[in-house]
Amino acid sequence: MAEVTQEQGVAAKSAANKLRLGALTALVVGSMIGGGIFSLPQNMAATAEAGAILIGWAITAIGMLTLAFVFQTLANRKPQLDGGVYAYAQAGFGDYMGFSSAWGYWISAWLGNVGYFVLLFSTLGYFFPVFGEGNTPAAVAGASVLLWAVHFLVLRGIREAAFVNLVTTVAKIVPLVVFILIGFFAFKLDVFRTDIWGRANPSLGSVMNQVRNMMLVTVWVFIGIEGASIFSARAEKRSDVGRATVIGFVGVLLALVLVNVLSLGIMTQPQLAKLQNPSMAAVLEHVVGHWGAVLISVGLVVSLAGALLSWVLLCAEIMFSAAKDRTMPAFLRKENANHVPANALWLTNAMVQVFLLITLFSQSTYLSLIYLATSMILIPYFWSAAYALLIAVRGETYEGDARARRKDLFVAALAVLYAVWLLYAGGLKYLLLSALLYAPGALFFAKAKRELGKPVFTAAEKLIFAAAAAAALAAAYALHSGLITL
Repeated sequence: MAEVTQEQGVAAKSAANKLRLGALTALVVGSMIGGGIFSLPQNMAATAEAGAILIGWAITAIGMLTLAFVFQTLANRKPQLDGGVYAYAQAGFGDYMGFSSAWGYWISAWLGNVGYFVLLFSTLGYFFPVFGEGNTPAAVAGASVLLWAVHFLVLRGIREAAFVNLVTTVAKIVPLVVFILIGFFAFKLDVFRTDIWGRANPSLGSVMNQVRNMMLVTVWVFIGIEGASIFSARAEKRSDVGRATVIGFVGVLLALVLVNVLSLGIMTQPQLAKLQNPSMAAVLEHVVGHWGAVLISVGLVVSLAGALLSWVLLCAEIMFSAAKDRTMPAFLRKENANHVPANALWLTNAMVQVFLLITLFSQSTYLSLIYLATSMILIPYFWSAAYALLIAVRGETYEGDARARRKDLFVAALAVLYAVWLLYAGGLKYLLLSALLYAPGALFFAKAKRELGKPVFTAAEKLIFAAAAAAALAAAYALHSGLITL
């Protein structure tokens, strides 16, 4: 999960001069590299072999690049829509779609936080076995204490300092560079080519199934790409923003592919699939011994712990921003004396706590949590791409610029197709679970509408809500009957 957090806001606000290409690129890279890369070897090997993984990365490279261009185009052509991804859905497809995008984006963010708490204590489990894979009673208790400690720190107005941002960045980058350098020397082609298409492991399914199953992981590690263009106003040259987006994206993609591919040349797919997360630690330990695992684990713990303040606040600010735009109920706009969105923070962290407890009483792991978090953000991504396609079809803001219109029409169409492919690749289980999480949002939507003195749904929105409610009921039945599990 990428880190489009307060880190970016602080960096942008503190810049005395306009940002040049190098500075913009660094901000883009820093926002996209999160903790997910440290678990990438196991996460990918759990569902696919090397051949399918290479195909999947090729699809991801094209699809995510089109999404990056979509967000850049919308930022340039619709600068007045500054309410986040939900503003695009609202402008193009109405209030309920805008609300649903905000709701899904918020849930994805705090589910990502649950996943990171699990990953943090799974990492600590390397040193303290009582924490296991991050969802043992001790791990959930520790995560709960940490969650509420951070919660009350944020309520007091304590936010990340610049030196904390620096420490967390170094803690991520140094182990990553060490892993890639050592991985080049440890890579063995014969290991990489072992059962490259997964034919010896029927449980993986066909190559197409393997590609489908890995898609949610690839989206997870790129979440935050929508924030790459938020520095447009501070760019020395406007054209540098698009260049920085592409350069940063390619750099992050290269790092992800290298970590993934090098791991497959060090350990076989069945070996990687059985590793505890952060699996990068175990892969490096396999090559250099105990100190390799310690390096990765310590770096990740420092990175995750240092970023908790901004992550927790980010989740609350998503809901707070939507409430300020009247997309969410008014009570979520309340700030305390320290100018912290208190009600949004309480609601967000209460949900994190509930799902931490669910990980204790179910078999949910970091991987299942990131699948669910990713599935929730697919709807906001889809509507953003669809809105870019809509304005290109209509020719809005393209007066006298037919060439740019044709280019953006093509890119937006590809982005829409990619978003639809992701919804398909995610599978029926996560589509139903997403519907179950989207359904309660209708209560918040109704309250926000009544506060404005407006009807809750239009005729078209009633049909959309009915379909969503039916899917949520189907999900509830499937959960109750054991047809699907968390």
